[in-house]
Amino acid sequence: MIEIDNKLVSEELFSERFVCDLSACKGECCVAGDAGAPLETKEIDIIRQNLNQIKPFMTEEGKNEISSNDIYYYDKDGTPVTTLVNDAACAFVYFEGDVAKCSIEKAYQEGSIDFIKPISCHLYPVRVKKLKFYDALNYDRWDICKPACECGSELNVPIYRFLKGPLIRAYGEDFFKKLEIVDKEYIGKT
Repeated sequence: MIEIDNKLVSEELFSERFVCDLSACKGECCVAGDAGAPLETKEIDIIRQNLNQIKPFMTEEGKNEISSNDIYYYDKDGTPVTTLVNDAACAFVYFEGDVAKCSIEKAYQEGSIDFIKPISCHLYPVRVKKLKFYDALNYDRWDICKPACECGSELNVPIYRFLKGPLIRAYGEDFFKKLEIVDKEYIGKT
């Protein structure tokens, strides 16, 4: 782990390669797993405030699920996460052909809302663990992301570079510049 400001950054964000390949994985991360996407408390309010603009892009199953069970629940660790349909797909998933996509992000792309999607989704495959004095940024390996690892290797894109926009959204431009410095001066020389 590398300490930058009040973050502990896994060296894997520099050493591992990753670029999403939706044509290969079909957005499986939105329809598989053991819980919904982690949500920050403020994101719950933002999604609620924008729900009428998001719903037109949701599936009927997703709309029914959030109507019956709210937009989130608490997972086994006590973290608020997006509601699931049939204990599998995120309630906010929709499909373009056979590719799972995010209805929240679609509403953003259409200019209906100014919130792109939960930061946990935007930062994936990085998962953030809030510690007492630090945020720990770790690479979350998942076999369904094998195509992203292969694509990232072919293009030689480290995880942190792939996540430039989300990392800046989460922690600011200065933090990202520090990641670049670490990569150039420390990681690049090992």
